[in-house]
Order: sequence, then C-alpha cells, then structure tokens
Amino acid sequence: MNEKLNPTTASGRRLGYARVSTDAQDESLQIAALDRAGIDALYVDHGVSGTATSRPRFDALLTDLREGDTVVVYSLSRLSRGTKHLIELGDTFEARGIDLVSTTEQIDTSTAMGRFMFTMLAALAQMERDLLAERTRAGLEVARAQGRFGGRPEKLTMDQRRHAQLLRNGGVRAEEIAASLGCSRATVYRALQEKGVSA
Repeated sequence: MNEKLNPTTASGRRLGYARVSTDAQDESLQIAALDRAGIDALYVDHGVSGTATSRPRFDALLTDLREGDTVVVYSLSRLSRGTKHLIELGDTFEARGIDLVSTTEQIDTSTAMGRFMFTMLAALAQMERDLLAERTRAGLEVARAQGRFGGRPEKLTMDQRRHAQLLRNGGVRAEEIAASLGCSRATVYRALQEKGVSA
C-alpha cells in the first residue's frame, strides 16, 4: 500500500476527475473511491469516450490546476485518450508541479516509487498497443492472401471486442480491424458501441 495516498499528506488541493463513456453508465463507483481518497473538488464528464478530443470538465480541470495541486482519478484509463496522451499528461503535470494519484493502480507521483510505477505502466501499455498493431498487420496479410476482407462470424468474444477497442484507440481503421478479426465492419462498429467495451 502506498502511504502517500493518504490525503493528509497533500500540500495543495486534491481535484478529482471521473468519466463515463455513455450516459447509461454510472459513475458512482468512481466518485465513492475519489471521496475516500479525500478530494476538494470533483469534475465529471458524462457520455464522453476516452478517445474524445474535447472533454469539457476535464478541460476545466486542466485550466483550474495550480502548482502543488494533485489530480486524483479512479483509474488511469479514466484520465487519458491513450498511451501517448497519458505520457504527455504525465510530462505536463510534472512540468507544472502537479502530482497524480490513481486509486486503482495505487500510483502517487509525489513519491519516487509512484513515478516509477507510472512510467512502467505507461511503457507496458505502449508495448501492448505495439504488439496488437503487429498482430493486426500479420492478420491483414493472411486475410489478403486468403481473399478475406470481412464477413462472418457476426458475434465477437469479449477478448475480440477488447482487441477491437484497443486497436481503434490506437488509430486503426474499422476496415482493418474487421479484416484482422474476420468479421464485417458493421460487427466491429456494434462491438465498439457495446456497453462495457469502450475505454
């Protein structure tokens, strides 16, 4: 357990951020965790995908931040649009003298161990993305060689849906995702819209 997650050790304000991808999702779990972490203010984006360029309440949080403040999130996945964005945010926060706490990953960048864990998680996430891209390229080559460019099966497993979402987050086109999974574009679009799949 990282002792610096205790809110009494913070020198500035603790600003919480929560996000749900659809209006139907409930942010109460995130908010309860943030409340336990001891926050001074809360910013919540409703129905906003993690890949969205504009997130009104997150943008407001960034504007309100001052040196010495701490951003508190339930999970790093709620914070960024992807690995590259997460690393950029980490660099921006460090340059501005702002700490980051994630209650799920037990990360607190005000500590040496927290900064190390943040860097390691970001690197692992980047590696996962790169490996997925490599597998996609290999799958596309096989699909083209066999003359496959989509089609059945219409339903994807949870792993396939997560695979599709991760690829989409990495900027891969729906047509390429469909070819790698051996399904239609429509199936990919449906999988990306299903509750619990969007990042």
